[in-house]
Amino acid sequence: MLRLLPLIVLLTMASACATPVGVTREDPKVLYRAFSKSVLSADSASAFTEQLLRRRGLDEAFEKDPEGVLAELHRMRTSRDNERLFALAELSFVHGRAHNKREYVLASAIYAYAFLASAERRAELMPAADPRVRWAVDIYNVAMTFALLESPPPPANGAESPSPANGAQPPPSTNFAQPPPANGAQPPPTEVLLTGRTLALPFGQVELESPREQFLWGGYRLTRFIPLIDYQVRGLRNRFRQPGIGLPLAAEVTPVEGPDADRARKRIPPRVKVPVTAFVRFERIIESLSDGRFRGVLELHALDEATSIEAEGVVLPLELDPSAALALGLEGAPVWDSELAGFLRAGRSIFGDGLIMMHPYRRGRIPVVLVHGTASSPARWADIVNEIQNDPALRMKFQVWLFMYNTSNPILFSAERLRTALHTVITDLDPDGHDPALRRMVVMGHSQGGMLTRLMVTDSGNRFWANASSVPLEDLKMTAQTRDLLQRAMFFKPVPSVKRVVFLATPHQGSFRVGSLVISAVRQLVSLPLSLVKDFRDLLQRNPDLARHLAGRHLPTAVDNMQPGNPFVRTLSDSPLAPDVTAHSIVAVQGKGDLLGLNDGVVAYRSAHLQGVESEKIVQSSHSLQSNAATILEVRRILREHVEASASAAR
Repeated sequence: MLRLLPLIVLLTMASACATPVGVTREDPKVLYRAFSKSVLSADSASAFTEQLLRRRGLDEAFEKDPEGVLAELHRMRTSRDNERLFALAELSFVHGRAHNKREYVLASAIYAYAFLASAERRAELMPAADPRVRWAVDIYNVAMTFALLESPPPPANGAESPSPANGAQPPPSTNFAQPPPANGAQPPPTEVLLTGRTLALPFGQVELESPREQFLWGGYRLTRFIPLIDYQVRGLRNRFRQPGIGLPLAAEVTPVEGPDADRARKRIPPRVKVPVTAFVRFERIIESLSDGRFRGVLELHALDEATSIEAEGVVLPLELDPSAALALGLEGAPVWDSELAGFLRAGRSIFGDGLIMMHPYRRGRIPVVLVHGTASSPARWADIVNEIQNDPALRMKFQVWLFMYNTSNPILFSAERLRTALHTVITDLDPDGHDPALRRMVVMGHSQGGMLTRLMVTDSGNRFWANASSVPLEDLKMTAQTRDLLQRAMFFKPVPSVKRVVFLATPHQGSFRVGSLVISAVRQLVSLPLSLVKDFRDLLQRNPDLARHLAGRHLPTAVDNMQPGNPFVRTLSDSPLAPDVTAHSIVAVQGKGDLLGLNDGVVAYRSAHLQGVESEKIVQSSHSLQSNAATILEVRRILREHVEASASAAR
């Protein structure tokens, strides 16, 4: 018995150790990360694919001969073929990205597409809750983007990329974009090529067709396609993405020749970045896996035209990344430089008549016209544009237009430009009056832009002219050009197509920041348009009595107009709004207490408050409130209300 004691002790100790099969407690977060890992979030495949390799006894073989294992899996047929297709998608992606082999990355996209097509027919074997369904969509999107990339520049270390012996296109970099240069500047964007061509596969080839007509957009041809998959966005409150299928891209544009094209792009700036989604549709995908002959047809969908497609008998959402396209278009854009330049040099030329469209006119969508403030630009509306374009309740109901103007010009003259632009665009787009949405326009203005907005819904009568002269306009001597300008700027009716206005931090009674010292400094810095100054001098020379009446007075700037007590601001404040227009105010204040004692740093509440509006929203913010969360919520509420009111009016 004593001789057996050591053996008994050893057996007792062994029983206290872990058994060959058992469990270990683990942090649920760690387990979730392990279960949710896929080839897109790690350098290895998902647990599903690793399991398939182990069940087939191919896990070690894949490490030694990945291409041999991929070929074996490709030839294999199983009763659960969708599992094999998903594994092939992941493993081809791993191998292709690790070794810069474009043909394997393209194969990954094809396997993912086939998996999705198979999964639709075998819903009982692949429920929608299975994460592989979503991962397969993402693998298709990322792999197809990578497979269609143009040739990359040489590696950052200066070494030359090896050229394939057969003269084929060299593989793209393993990153979608180059590493940032040492000086911190943005690297040049990577480009996706959407041309028709033959693409190689490890087991065949793809004949890619790319119909040219789908590249036409608003008088432009979409010419250069930048993948948004490797961009971070800064400066916007939200980056909106719609999960779906396809390659989210930002397209650059080139003008198309012809009068129709000229009219179509009249108000679309040439530097626009168009959010589009590319989708390659494969025919006979399951059959093609056997014979190696694939036919892919490239489809291109602009965000303003479509947000979903039909594939394999199912309606699928498109992958959309419009916020990234918007931010990319504003990156380094000249519009930022125009803010101060447009204030100091009021004669500076601007794009067209100042009215800018974000995309081609779409019949049935109500225009929302955004008018910026002093020393500002349309770029300051970026957050509100981003929210409208990505709100499902608003995106297909509205089309965003932006008005740009030189902000030191007399406000009446800037308002005349806006009024003329709105009349002209209606005539250009819908001369026969078939689109009622164009007659339900919403205009929103910030600060000075709010004063321009108010002038769109005001009947001038003789009030503004009476501030300048007691002599009727028709009795004064002037050139026909000057008379026409004064007639349009001083005498006007409400714009009939404008049915709702929103005033944001608008100084209806002037800004307390505008004092005599500010005005004196502005007059020394600002240069008004030479044509306007010349017309003013010519008017005084031809009319000595008017010159004596205006002795010592300057041609006013917009800053003069916004001085509290200025005749212009008093007249505008006393002018009623058109009775058929709904008005809203969004007023910024800083601090707490009696509203009558608060301001936003530029405009006092007393000045921004307007009696008789439909609603007034108080926002805790500085004067620049366009990106404030409460402002954006109120704008969305107002636009939804307008949709409902427009629907009721149409009944």
